[in-house]
Amino acid sequence: MSLRKSATEVRQLRRAGAIVGDSLRLLRQLALPGARLSDLDAAVAKLIRSRGALPTFRGYHGFPASICASVNEEAVHGLPDGRRLRDGDLVSFDVGATLDGWVGDSAISVCVGGGTDSDRALVAAACEALRAAIAAARVGSALGDLGAAVEAVVRPRGYGVVESYCGHGIGRALHEDPVVPNVGILGVGPRIEDGWCLAIEPVITAGSGAVALRPDGWTVVTLDGGRAAHVELAVAITASGAEILTLTSDGELP
Repeated sequence: MSLRKSATEVRQLRRAGAIVGDSLRLLRQLALPGARLSDLDAAVAKLIRSRGALPTFRGYHGFPASICASVNEEAVHGLPDGRRLRDGDLVSFDVGATLDGWVGDSAISVCVGGGTDSDRALVAAACEALRAAIAAARVGSALGDLGAAVEAVVRPRGYGVVESYCGHGIGRALHEDPVVPNVGILGVGPRIEDGWCLAIEPVITAGSGAVALRPDGWTVVTLDGGRAAHVELAVAITASGAEILTLTSDGELP
């Protein structure tokens, strides 16, 4: 099956992506000390459904919620349960929305109450790594170029990269080919073609990058207890460059 999306299909992905962007912007506003994660999950589910879309994550392989909310040492796939956010927490939100059969998917990391210098630096590095990977995503580039771009930002600062969780293609399914690793070697891997749509998502840590799965079967945590930041944007890659598909409805980054 071709990985290339037509201009019409990219427009469909952009429409789904705008719902995700708006959802993440809402979460950024609501992620205050005392906010209950389950309430944030409900607020996003309500927004997504109000736009005629469905929360992609709910029921996906049995996932029980509409968002992932990963706090502090939780790297990805955290459950939005009854916990309340506290001043100084670092929380990553991952959201998916399906509109007319097309999927949007993105993530942000938020320092609750402003955060510490170390947490703000970690999030800034994750965002910089994401921008570098997107800049490397060009027609004809190897997928290894994207992972190399992430590592070039992260490694010199002493941060770890969670290697076992990767980006992916996106379209009518949440996870399509190809796998988009967050580590790589320049020039190595499949070559990007015009029309590929990718969700690029570095997950970086203040420690080693080694992770484990909690007994809940979902939440991935750092082995050393170091904090983690997860950021993600979906992009369409054409001859004119990489277009972000998960901006807010008014064209801003979430």
